[in-house]
Amino acid sequence: MQRCLTATISLHGALRRRTVSLRSQRRAAMSTLLINKPQYAWLRELGLAEDNPGVYHGSWAGEGEVVTSYCPANNEPIARVRQATLTEYDETVQKSKEAWKVWADIPAPKRGEIVRQIGDALRKKIDVLGRLVSLEMGKIYVEGVGEVQEYVDVCDYAVGLSRMIGGPILPSERPGHALLEQWNPVGLVGIITAFNFPVAVYGWNNALALICGN
Repeated sequence: MQRCLTATISLHGALRRRTVSLRSQRRAAMSTLLINKPQYAWLRELGLAEDNPGVYHGSWAGEGEVVTSYCPANNEPIARVRQATLTEYDETVQKSKEAWKVWADIPAPKRGEIVRQIGDALRKKIDVLGRLVSLEMGKIYVEGVGEVQEYVDVCDYAVGLSRMIGGPILPSERPGHALLEQWNPVGLVGIITAFNFPVAVYGWNNALALICGN
């Protein structure tokens, strides 16, 4: 009986130590994220947290695989992102199709005004966004800021372009008639970019697609 009691106490002690050890490991892993370190407090200005939803379809979501983002300069974890499940992906595509029906009917100059607001929002956060690109991609700071600036520049270009979209008027073989060419939106646009150009390449395509009604 004494041996059984001793074994039980030892087992409970081992389980307790194991539980405490796992909790300590989790706390240690959490504390090693760069986002929790004082020198990286600026990450919070972008609304980032230890765990971040990775898909947007009218609201933020993400119940799929968790991916940890690392800084390539020192191989330290920055934060985590929850990717979309296949169901969430399908839901996002479907909601995008529904939104496109409304967006495509908005006059191009009005779409340009929305893109102008996107550019202005980027300007306000260009420093911290540039620092994030530098941290996550391993670029020097000026290149990180420069990449965000390229997105801002193409937004400015797209705003002007939104008032210039039009097709040519062509002569017709029928007397008293002319042919008018009109450009129409094509639908949803997917953008694939290299990991080390997460802002510029996306921005070039995104701003122009938006003012064209896509």
